[in-house]
Parts: sequence; C-alpha cells; structure tokens
Amino acid sequence: MNEVLIQAVTDRILKELGLPPALLVGKEPPESLGYRYVSQSPFEAVVIGSLTPGQLLYFRNDDVLQALDAGIPVFLYSPGLPGKDCKNPGLRNRYMSARRELKALGIQFTKETGKAHLICAKEAQRLKDRGCTPPEGARLTPLARDILDSNSTSLKGG
Repeated sequence: MNEVLIQAVTDRILKELGLPPALLVGKEPPESLGYRYVSQSPFEAVVIGSLTPGQLLYFRNDDVLQALDAGIPVFLYSPGLPGKDCKNPGLRNRYMSARRELKALGIQFTKETGKAHLICAKEAQRLKDRGCTPPEGARLTPLARDILDSNSTSLKGG
C-alpha cells in the first residue's frame, strides 16, 4: 500500500482529534504523549523520542536548539535514553552528566512510565476555553500552568 497515503490519512485523523502538532526527533515513542507528530513547521512542541549514545553524549540538534531559543517546549521521552544499565562506571557518569546538561538547556523529561500527557500553552488555552481540565497525570509547561491558573474559573473535567 502507498505509505505516503497512509501517513496523510493518519495525519488527517489525528488533526481532527485535536491533538497539537509536535516535531518528532528520533524514533516515535511507543506510548502516546498527547501529540501528533510532524516532520516540519508548524508545531507547538518538540518531542525527542530517542537518542543514540553518541547523540546523548554530544547533543547538537539544530531543530531542538532553535525551538528552545524560540520558547517552544521540548520534551524528551526518557525511557528512550541509553545508559541506565551501562556496566562501565565512567561511561555511565558521562551519560548522567549529559542528561543533566539536557535538563539545564530546558529540555523536559517525561516520567519513566512515559504516560504523562504534555500540555503546552496553546493546548492549555483550548482547555480553558472549553471549560475543561487537563487529563489526570498531565504535565504542564510553566506557561500552560499560568494560563490555567489565571482568572481561575470553575473548570470541569474534559
């Protein structure tokens, strides 16, 4: 079957479901993070689905760095990171140092379960406009939290 057609139909269905677009870097996470993945602009967030050991140790992804510079939230699916079971203590320390560096850049790690729905400012505004609350276990960017907290209206579960 034509993979381009299948992808176009999948993208259309996900768009109709209202999932916000996120630029996907690396492999798609095996669990839903609450975004539909795109390969180019426009997008509301960036999701790093996986990194190889070399990518983790020498992180230099222009799309991610430009998104961080523009204030676009960047999330990393942490179960997709290498090094947790590394037997070499020196290399394991380098992996841990690289993780700290990514966090210092402003990259937000998902929980190890990977089940956290990540909500950015635009999605928070949509939820607020509909009078809904974020799904249970959702992670909010600081701006999304401010939007939902501002003019605290009585929000109903969505």
